[in-house]
Amino acid sequence: MNRILKRMMLLMALLSLVLVSCAEVPSSLRKTDSDRKVSMIVKMNSGSFWNTVKMGAEVAAKEYNVELTFTGPDSENDIEGQITLVEDAIQNKADAIILSASDYMRLAQVTDTASHHKIPVISMDTEVASARVKSFVGTNNYEAGQKAAERLIELIGGRGQVGLVSFVEGARNANERASGMLDYLARFPNIDVVDLVYCGSDVQLAAELTHDMLIQYPDLSGIIALNEVAGIGVSQEIQRLSLGGEVKIITFDSPPEVIEMIQEGIVQATVIQNPFSNGYLAVKHAVDAIEGIQVPERDDTGSKLVDLDNMLWPENQKQLFPFVK
Repeated sequence: MNRILKRMMLLMALLSLVLVSCAEVPSSLRKTDSDRKVSMIVKMNSGSFWNTVKMGAEVAAKEYNVELTFTGPDSENDIEGQITLVEDAIQNKADAIILSASDYMRLAQVTDTASHHKIPVISMDTEVASARVKSFVGTNNYEAGQKAAERLIELIGGRGQVGLVSFVEGARNANERASGMLDYLARFPNIDVVDLVYCGSDVQLAAELTHDMLIQYPDLSGIIALNEVAGIGVSQEIQRLSLGGEVKIITFDSPPEVIEMIQEGIVQATVIQNPFSNGYLAVKHAVDAIEGIQVPERDDTGSKLVDLDNMLWPENQKQLFPFVK
């Protein structure tokens, strides 16, 4: 009897050791919330839009207690520089990467590489040609392009010459916005889209391209600028040439320069997105992906058209003038 009791006690002791060893993970192997590293790599490390994205991301990073690295090349045209930043994030063993790809195709391979290293990738603002992306957070850019074109048609009475000033050729959101615009404008036989140019998100180049377009097409009725930098360059040139109100302008996003141009009648309307929500939700989904929680395939943060009549509406004020540090 004593022998059986001793064997039972020994068996229980061994079982306890097994349970403890399963429950206790060495501190060197445990990953706490604060150890989670999220790398956010955007198209450009400056600009009102990206600064607002960063603000939203930082709020989420603080809420979810993660270490956030926010980086981007100096220029949206620096595709190789952005690829290098993704490679650095992989080498530094980020737990998740949030990517706003400057080029839909050229960022695909490095995105696949991140997935190969078991690093989940969240696509934000613009998509990348990789089936391994966990989620896309951002605007429906085709729909946003149609909103811009619809307003321009109203302003110019459905007839006239129209020019488009885009940012980076090869950027998915630029192509989707242009497609939405062109498809909408094609419905009107008296509309002639005379030019589509790319400014590389350079204000000075956008201004020069606008100047050249006006010389070549002196009867130009309207211009749509496809991002905030293009909008600043286009509107500044129209103002310099004293053509405000004569050449109608629709832009994207809401940097202070564009808001001022709306108030002065140089810009007639702008399509605003929700960059704060983009940054916040991208970090939230990155944290969920790290933890193995299913994330939505697409999270549309919406867009709306703002002009002088509705820019002071409270719901628009929140997006035009996000939290200021």
